[in-house]
Amino acid sequence: MSRVCELSGKGPMTGNKISHANNKTRRRFLPNLNDVTLISDVLGQSFKFRISAAALRTVDHRGGLDAFLAKAKDEELSVNALKIKKDIAKAQATA
Repeated sequence: MSRVCELSGKGPMTGNKISHANNKTRRRFLPNLNDVTLISDVLGQSFKFRISAAALRTVDHRGGLDAFLAKAKDEELSVNALKIKKDIAKAQATA
């Protein structure tokens, strides 16, 4: 399982661990990923995602999964999230 957020595309970064003696060693900064279930109002269905805490706050701020996906860029989304975005757009077009 990769350590990449499915909604924001946030992944591991690299940097230096610096000791008290100022020795520098390479390290990885991993994103704070959580397994969450988000509900789509348009589809009336729940979906499981592995997203970062920052992306979860953004979903709440924008007013839910449907509003977040409508505004999100396609290149940041995972394959699963992109499929859900297209299903939501299709359901909104028919309604």
